[in-house]
Amino acid sequence: MSAARRGRAGAGEPGPAVPQGLLRAARKSGVLNLSGRDLSEVPQHVWRINLDTPEEAHQNLSFSAADRWWEQTDLTKLILASNKLQCLSEDVRLLPALTVLDIHDNQLTALPSAIGILENLQKLDVSHNKLKNIPEELTQLRHLKSLLVQHNELSHLPDGFGQLVSLEELNLSNNHLATIPTSFASLTNLIRLNVAQNQLRSLPAEICSMKSLKQLDCTKNFLETIPPELASMASLEQLYLRKNKLHFLPEFPSCRLLKELHVGENQIEVLNTEHLKHLNSLCVLELRDNKLKSLPDEITLLQKLERLDLANNDISRLPYALGNLPHLKFLALEGNPLRAIRRDILQKGTQELLKYLRSKIQDDITNPSEEPPVTAMTLPSESRINMHAITALKLLEYSEKQAALIPDEVFNAVGSNPVTTVNLSKNQLSEIPARIVELKESVCDVNLGFNKLSSISLELCLLHRLTHVDVRNNFLTSLPEEMEALTKLQIINLAFNRFKIFPSVLYRIPTLETILLSNNQVGSIDPFQLKKMDKLGTLDLQNNDLLQVPPELGNCETLRTLLLEGNPFRTPRAAILAKGTAAVLEYLRSRIPT
Repeated sequence: MSAARRGRAGAGEPGPAVPQGLLRAARKSGVLNLSGRDLSEVPQHVWRINLDTPEEAHQNLSFSAADRWWEQTDLTKLILASNKLQCLSEDVRLLPALTVLDIHDNQLTALPSAIGILENLQKLDVSHNKLKNIPEELTQLRHLKSLLVQHNELSHLPDGFGQLVSLEELNLSNNHLATIPTSFASLTNLIRLNVAQNQLRSLPAEICSMKSLKQLDCTKNFLETIPPELASMASLEQLYLRKNKLHFLPEFPSCRLLKELHVGENQIEVLNTEHLKHLNSLCVLELRDNKLKSLPDEITLLQKLERLDLANNDISRLPYALGNLPHLKFLALEGNPLRAIRRDILQKGTQELLKYLRSKIQDDITNPSEEPPVTAMTLPSESRINMHAITALKLLEYSEKQAALIPDEVFNAVGSNPVTTVNLSKNQLSEIPARIVELKESVCDVNLGFNKLSSISLELCLLHRLTHVDVRNNFLTSLPEEMEALTKLQIINLAFNRFKIFPSVLYRIPTLETILLSNNQVGSIDPFQLKKMDKLGTLDLQNNDLLQVPPELGNCETLRTLLLEGNPFRTPRAAILAKGTAAVLEYLRSRIPT
């Protein structure tokens, strides 16, 4: 050990020393990652990395052009995450070039005032510490874009918070905040604001000045009302108000881009036309665990709705018009006293329920006691084929027949009727009927679940309008590359098959929003390919053979639902998985090597 090194080590340097090789690399790259090193404080020579003559300069070394220490790069990214730091030295001021400072998952109770000098700082992550307050000096960071302070012990914020004018992402969740400063009105570039799990009883009306805000999460607070000004936030796309004390929904006349509205676990009693008529872009409406007694017919105004969660309310009947919502794929109704709909229909799932509701609309139009008139065009062989479903519901149904082949008369019955849905589930089919290709100009939804398919025929790949394919509970081990031609496919259900590898063709279908692949034997996934799938919101990989979860999966930030339970990997642990998708993604991101 050199004298210089011995001198520093003897000066009471904390914990494990930082390897010289790491410091050398940091001088070249400007990045120093000291995460997970059991540090109880930061060694002095880390703060002085830009100032001190490096160790190698004291030795008789011949420098190549690449190693000239006097041309070193100033440190721009310092990662000190997952250590045992209880305080941070004011010497942080010696690193003025820092753009990223990550000290999440430590034991910090305060931040040094010198942090306000880091004028180039763009991202500061101090989440998962024990911070009681934020120094006023931090509000001087005019270039700060991302500030992550979740899971601390903050009870108030500095009044000058509004000076952080470049801020785009602010996470204050899991603290003890009772109020939000009105100066938040100045954060006009903020895109994502998370104040979930605090002690907020109200939101300031000034919040409406955040003209760029797309995502607002106020889950698990004590909100009884929402300021009407919120309704004028024209950029808002996702609003989370779950687990509060709301008695009614606000109206949203200007929120025309709102795609997701989560208001479950409140005390909402009424949903009316005014609440719905402006939400033209809404895809997800979550109202579970409220006190709703009815659903208005005007629910059909939500033409883009894909998920509707009404579980655990007091709804006794549904408007039949609900069956006409063209994109509705998920409808949760358990825990309601629905009297008019038989239990077996409710248990068959969303698509069957919607078909039932559509059939009731038809019954309202015609006298339900009369049989459809028999005409010369009705073939005797069609008696076991539901012609009413084909003509009125655009549904070709031949399910639960235990058939090894689909009779020609089934396809003959379609004639020139444009069928959009085909249900051939719960049979004994070992291959997809070739005649399905005759429906390619109209069919969007095909259900071949609970059969004996060991391969997908190329006929299916010609159904270019397909948005939904259900082939669960078969014997599939692979998918044909030709499925790449399904350029409108949004949902694919491959659960309970025999896939050992993730079907690579799925990576090349960019329209996919939901991939259900549970209960297979998939051993690995490619997070870099998944990241390119920018519409993917749900990925179910439960009960597979994943031995590890790649940290880069954390960068797939479009995922709203990621299900990984029942795999043999050791991390993330069950406690992390139980916290939900956002926590899992955040955990994975924190483990990405830099």
